[in-house]
Amino acid sequence: MAGATFGGRESFAVRMKTWTFLLLAAALAVVPAAAAAQDNCSRETLPVRGTPVTIGYCVSDAVRAAGEVSVAAAGTFSAPGGSYSRSSTMRFITGEGPSRVLENVPLAQLGLRGTLHLTLVYSGGLLHIESALLTPGAITIK
Repeated sequence: MAGATFGGRESFAVRMKTWTFLLLAAALAVVPAAAAAQDNCSRETLPVRGTPVTIGYCVSDAVRAAGEVSVAAAGTFSAPGGSYSRSSTMRFITGEGPSRVLENVPLAQLGLRGTLHLTLVYSGGLLHIESALLTPGAITIK
């Protein structure tokens, strides 16, 4: 009888190790997928009147058509005074070299005055900030 009890415990322990292994393997399989989902994101912090403003863009889709690419992206904007996000579709011209678009980022929701005027470049599946100008005052940030 004692052998039967020991075998039952051993069997239970083996089953628990198997389940633990399977759960760990499933969890690890999700990590690369999450990391891959973030590969299409860019993030940069700009100094705006001495306050760090972090701007991130995650591209969710890019559709190429006759001479242009439509890029669907979510923008996130944060500073110590607040944060917000918004989604938009930007149209870039394809052809020679990278294409650019202008994006206006109101700063009121971040607890700051003014508007950042960004020049965004779409290249390699990512949106990057090429330059930034703060108004009023036409102050070059980047």
